[in-house]
Amino acid sequence: MTTKQIDYCIELARTLNFSRAAENQFVSQPTFSYQIRQLEDEVGFRIFERSGKGAALTPAGVQFVSFLSGMREDLKRAVEQGQNFSSKFSDSVSISLMVRQAVYFLPEAIRLFADEMPDVQIVPIFRYENGMDSFLKGDVDILFSLKEHTAQLSDTLVHDLFESHIYLIAQRDDPLSELNLITESDLYGRTLMVGGGSPSALRAVQHRLISSGRIDYFNSADHDTTLTNVAAGRGVCLAPGFLNDHSGQFAWIPFDCYESFSCVLCTHKSDTRPSVAAFIRVLQGLYKDAVAFPL
Repeated sequence: MTTKQIDYCIELARTLNFSRAAENQFVSQPTFSYQIRQLEDEVGFRIFERSGKGAALTPAGVQFVSFLSGMREDLKRAVEQGQNFSSKFSDSVSISLMVRQAVYFLPEAIRLFADEMPDVQIVPIFRYENGMDSFLKGDVDILFSLKEHTAQLSDTLVHDLFESHIYLIAQRDDPLSELNLITESDLYGRTLMVGGGSPSALRAVQHRLISSGRIDYFNSADHDTTLTNVAAGRGVCLAPGFLNDHSGQFAWIPFDCYESFSCVLCTHKSDTRPSVAAFIRVLQGLYKDAVAFPL
């Protein structure tokens, strides 16, 4: 399977017309049709049904073209990244985190690091799930994680980054948003969104509140669903401060509890590159200086 055949297949799926698709790809129709037949012979099933009116995707073809489209976009991005890298950089350092806001100072760290090592590229990788697996396989150089998840890791260096506290998230016009600190009694009679892959410390707080018998609760699949429900007025929720995007859409009010989250960066012991150590140092410096920043 060639990239040309992939492009031809995607174009025919878009136009469903051999003549128009061939014209858009700047080849003759016989050449175009031959390449499509070659592709179908290779994969072993019909991608298109032919008729006097043109072409139609088979059920298998619908699924196949969807996969091809995603693969083609990934390939395009890979080529573009390769072109960027080869023209500007001699090395790269990747950092994996579940969501962009988890490391709030990441953009500033990238800017500062570029002044120190302009020939090294920092590549953020966002994986809400399986970030740890990717790190352990060696696919990424630095992993943002909670310290509680690193206890059993071997061949890994764990670098303290910051301590994150628990906040109540509410609509900005909610009466709770006017408080400087939320206590358990403030939530009596309210509905609390829970679940959604909450870290153990947060689950402990949620369980303690629900056990009071004076707070209703509603199970939510994930953090984005929870925020949607909060925005819809279905309830409020508790969340780690590192998930705050500081957009101002919601009120984030500190919650009165002793639980918190130790946020760390993990690197491979075998990775002794000065660039990795330097980037860790830049990030740690930014968080150390942010004494009054809500985390």
